[in-house]
Amino acid sequence: MKSTHLSPDPQSVKVRQDDKATETMDGSDKRKEKTLGVGFFQLFRFATWDDNIMMVVGSLCALVHGAAFPLMLLVYGMMTDIFVAYELEYRELADPNKTCINNTITWTNGSVVGMADNRTLHCGVDIEAQMTLFAYYYIGIGLGVLILSYFQIDLWVSAAARQTQRIRKTYFRKIMCMEIGWFDCTSVGELNTRISDDINKINNAIADQVPIFIERLSTFTFGFLVGFAGGWKLTLVVIAVSPLIGLAAGLMAKAVAGLTGRELHAYAKAGAIADEVLSSIRTVAAFGGEDKETERYDRNLVEAQTWGVKKGMITGIFMGSMWCIIFLCYALAFWYGSKLVIDTQELTPGTLIQVFFGVLTGALSLGQASPCLEAFASGRAAAKSIFDTIDRMPEIDCFTEEGHKLDKVKGDIEFHNVHFSYPSRPDVKILNDLNLVVRSGETTAFVGPSGSGKSTVVQLIQRFYDPQQGMVTLDGHDIRSLNIQWLRSLIGIVEQEPALFATTISENIRYSQPGVTMEEIIQAAKEANAYNFIMALPQKFDTLVGKAGNQMSGGQKQRIAIARALVRKPRVLLLDMATSALDNETEAIVQEALDKARMGRTTITIAHRLSTVHNADVIVGFEHGSAVERGSHAELLEKKGVYFTLVTLQNQGSDASNFETTNIYETSVLEHDGFETTSFSRGSSISTLRSQSQSCKHRHDDTSEVKFNPGSFRMDTVKKTKNIDDDDDAKEVIESAPLARILKYNQPEWPYLFLGSLGAAINGSVNPIYALLFSQILGTFSITDLDEQRRQINGICVLFLIVGFMSFFSQFLQGFAFAKSGELLTRRLRKVGFQAMLRQEIGWYDDPKNSPGALTTRLATDASMVQGATGSQIGMILNSLMNIGASLIIAYYFSWKLSLVMTCFLPLIGLSGVFQAKMLTGFANEDKKAMEEAGQVSSEAIANIRTIAGLAKEGQFVSMYEQQLEVPYKAAKKKAHVYGIFFAFAKCVVFMAYAASYRYGGYLVNHEGLHYVIVFRVISAIVISGTALGRASSFTPDYAKAKIAAQQFFTLMDRVPRISLTQTEGVRWTNFKGKIEFKNCCFTYPSRPDVQVLRGLGVVVEPGQTLAFVGSSGCGKSTSVQLLERFYDPDQGQVLIDGHPSHGVNVCFLRSKIGIVSQEPVLFNCTIAENIQYGDNSRSISMEEVIEASKKAYLHDFVMSLPDKYKTQVGAQGSQLSRGQKQRIAIARAIVRNPKILLLDEATSALDTESEKIVQAALDEARQGRTCIVIAHRLSTIQTADVIAVMSQGAVIEQGTHEELMAKKAAYYKLVTTGAPIS
Repeated sequence: MKSTHLSPDPQSVKVRQDDKATETMDGSDKRKEKTLGVGFFQLFRFATWDDNIMMVVGSLCALVHGAAFPLMLLVYGMMTDIFVAYELEYRELADPNKTCINNTITWTNGSVVGMADNRTLHCGVDIEAQMTLFAYYYIGIGLGVLILSYFQIDLWVSAAARQTQRIRKTYFRKIMCMEIGWFDCTSVGELNTRISDDINKINNAIADQVPIFIERLSTFTFGFLVGFAGGWKLTLVVIAVSPLIGLAAGLMAKAVAGLTGRELHAYAKAGAIADEVLSSIRTVAAFGGEDKETERYDRNLVEAQTWGVKKGMITGIFMGSMWCIIFLCYALAFWYGSKLVIDTQELTPGTLIQVFFGVLTGALSLGQASPCLEAFASGRAAAKSIFDTIDRMPEIDCFTEEGHKLDKVKGDIEFHNVHFSYPSRPDVKILNDLNLVVRSGETTAFVGPSGSGKSTVVQLIQRFYDPQQGMVTLDGHDIRSLNIQWLRSLIGIVEQEPALFATTISENIRYSQPGVTMEEIIQAAKEANAYNFIMALPQKFDTLVGKAGNQMSGGQKQRIAIARALVRKPRVLLLDMATSALDNETEAIVQEALDKARMGRTTITIAHRLSTVHNADVIVGFEHGSAVERGSHAELLEKKGVYFTLVTLQNQGSDASNFETTNIYETSVLEHDGFETTSFSRGSSISTLRSQSQSCKHRHDDTSEVKFNPGSFRMDTVKKTKNIDDDDDAKEVIESAPLARILKYNQPEWPYLFLGSLGAAINGSVNPIYALLFSQILGTFSITDLDEQRRQINGICVLFLIVGFMSFFSQFLQGFAFAKSGELLTRRLRKVGFQAMLRQEIGWYDDPKNSPGALTTRLATDASMVQGATGSQIGMILNSLMNIGASLIIAYYFSWKLSLVMTCFLPLIGLSGVFQAKMLTGFANEDKKAMEEAGQVSSEAIANIRTIAGLAKEGQFVSMYEQQLEVPYKAAKKKAHVYGIFFAFAKCVVFMAYAASYRYGGYLVNHEGLHYVIVFRVISAIVISGTALGRASSFTPDYAKAKIAAQQFFTLMDRVPRISLTQTEGVRWTNFKGKIEFKNCCFTYPSRPDVQVLRGLGVVVEPGQTLAFVGSSGCGKSTSVQLLERFYDPDQGQVLIDGHPSHGVNVCFLRSKIGIVSQEPVLFNCTIAENIQYGDNSRSISMEEVIEASKKAYLHDFVMSLPDKYKTQVGAQGSQLSRGQKQRIAIARAIVRNPKILLLDEATSALDTESEKIVQAALDEARQGRTCIVIAHRLSTIQTADVIAVMSQGAVIEQGTHEELMAKKAAYYKLVTTGAPIS
């Protein structure tokens, strides 16, 4: 997240209002608590008519389904009365003097038997016929349930899938149309997390949870109705206590929702860190920052862990109180109910059961509805930030149709009194009262020191931002009044660090202008001088450029970007240092291409290298955010202002007036055809027949060129890549991890796990005990002695009380202990997983499967899924097992025959759960894979938003993303049906089981004299164990998911990196001198095995010497640096350091001796001081050393001018600083390391002349007494080098000092004479 706390309070409040989700300020947390979620019905704001109808019908089904159980209670009540009546009759008729006449018990002498209370006793109960009737009732109810529950699930899950699909689309579309300022204040990692996890949470809240919730509410209502119908007094007594249960449930849901919000927030921060680190893995590796980054990531995990543990504790307390209240309720109800049966005879035993269970199932359903509330609460919390974004009106909406489109565009651009500061740093003024005119058809060049606002002007012309005051006009129209897509379609832009998309070269060029033909693409490539190098690639225009274009060299990326800008034939051409990444020769050619392209267009060029701008029509000098001078080259030289200073500095002592003549000479040289020999043009550089290049023994003459037959070779690579893909598919089948290994990671928490398991075991035994007590109460009603009856009932009620209090403690124990162990495990896994990622060699990250987006997602989701297999899940499973065990023992002990009949149904009850789980895991896997693909599209789009906005391609990315969503969407719809079928089956089986077992129970009572209490005891015990089994199997999906996730984790952990980072492996030595030798090195990048980059590179640098690599882009200069850093190892040949082969040297030791400053330095989202301290992660670095280093890097004065000095946040990827400032921080970072070897990979190319002088001086100072390897396109910076090696096609073609090489008059001489200093 960009630092908002640079700003004074009023503005930071504005940023918070813009996007509450990204705030990290403590003060605002208090205010934020009030608005943690959106209203529940707002979750359905994306439902259409169809969805509404589906949801209404589904709800009705759920409503009726909910009434099924209370209905069954009526049957159950009648059945109980019949059993009690039968038992009484049986006891009476056991007396040989009594007999049954006309359904009344009489003495054998014919007089009617009278009871103590003068009632007559009825007899003649045909128990089997009655039971058959009841069995039919049960079957009828069961079939109804089957149909209703299928529709309730199917309709809701389908409707939810459709809405989630819409939310994803709308959210992504909204993100894509936000103005750039919004992205400055929101981190990419956080947006990716929201797109994946948070929308899933919304889906959980609006899918199957809603009908289940409605069904439970319906059971609650009908349960109470059944109660009132049976006996209102008892119902009222029970109801009086029930609100306590509801209250506990409600409070729990509220607390959990709040804590979930907090936990999500903390994880989003950790995710942003992981994303940042994985995106800049090369820098982390070069500076040995792996451990430091792991610590930083872990610090953010601690916060999430705390919230998670609190959540577990609170859940435990509330669950405990709920169960405790329920048991107290039992005691009260049975005690009072028995009074009503025995003393006042208002109830029969059957109605007592009916009333009690009616109210109880009602209250319990209310309690069971609480997990649904939890899902709703997390859905609402997650929806908050998503809907906030969807509702936020972008300040500059790129999808709007509004605004004029001018019929004829001349191309006059004017700035009137423009004031501007970036939204992420409102207190730093960038443009200060800028007035500026750019005439149509002219080329206007902007020059000035870094940070003077040149690039900002370009962004304002593209309308990435709107000025705070003043206006920008095109042909006299305020650009705010013009249609934005149309405006951007007029503009072609080439940036210094162009972003390419992970697709083919031709697609990248086509992005600029949909519908261009292949001819036009080829034409544009020729104009940008990219055609030759593209045709030399095996797949030509169909070559993939890799993530962010990382398979291409800087110069190749730049030329593709120029072709992309030219293909749209823009009216206005913006060149923001468009040639800075090119070597001299390419630059001269591209410059010529650009000069051609500029004809008849309004062109704005920003360049630090003044030789590229002196032939502009108008040159504008910038300083401190305003244009201080304008005129032609000659006029400005006379003025002796900003421009004059820059020119004098750049010409290194050659007179300013002399400047023009040298340039006339240069351009004339360019016009000679003869200068295009192939040894340097990129065209021949990739003659990549594997067979020829394998030996590496090419002779390189100036004109060496290897021909090959493109056709045959291309077939070859296609085949090769196909095999590779096949292997990948084979590997994709992921086994699940053994539980033992997962638990091993949880080992340190064994005391918690033990306590939790103890609690779970006690909780599991509670229900079977209840079955015993319950049937015992039914038994008391057939006792004829009233005093004995009362005494037994009171005893049973006391037992209920004891069970209640026991339950409170065990629930709390289970909740707290498992939350603690689970959260500790999740944190440990995330940390260990992150460490494992950072341990891999760099080549591993080149695999598109391991893109930062995919890895961050895996860290976030896999670890929390693994927690599913341990922690609370173990608790639930133990609970269920204990429950099943105790129930079965009780049942079989009392009647094995009836138990057997009941047990036949158990597998069905259990299996339906298992099947449901199996199906769902299959779906989860497909979903995850498909969502990861969509995630790659979204993270690429968000990361390159500036480029996309400049090309006005937001729409295309939106449609690509929507296309990727189709697969998971279809799967979700299929899932709805399957889930519905299994859910319905599971619900209906119970009723069938009742039908069979009570019928058989009647038979046993009749024929084998079984006591009816035992029938109830056995059946309730087994039904309880069945529900427990169902519960246990419903955890299997989580459990299976967890095992698969864990396996992915372990695969990552077990992967042995090709280049090991351990402290122990490899040699170290004490007097490290820094002699470097490349011996016949051959190398291809693992991700592009068919393109040979180095072919027999050989060069030696003595300790303390400076070696400079020069050569056209893509000839392997940067690759050699990566081999030295051991990011990769050569395929053949060796890199020797002090005579030791690099692959035998300890990696950490080697890297600790190397400092690197690269062309596009990566800074981390922390303060300037912390970024400099990053230079040496092996010790803690004092502020004195930081200041010392920044003085050497000429950075100190600039830092002291900032409001927060060294505590200034640099923003994500250093975006709050200009390039020159970033570069100097990177140099300070390298100096702090005090390395023996210094690598400068085009360290000054991004700087303007003034900064470059300063930085060059800093680098010269840093080079003293160190071995140094410099890569530079700008030759003036390397003339002092001890050895200059000219590279071409991956080998050195000549080497020597500047003087020696100039005398040779070969390749180097030509490079020096053909161009001005060029980066």
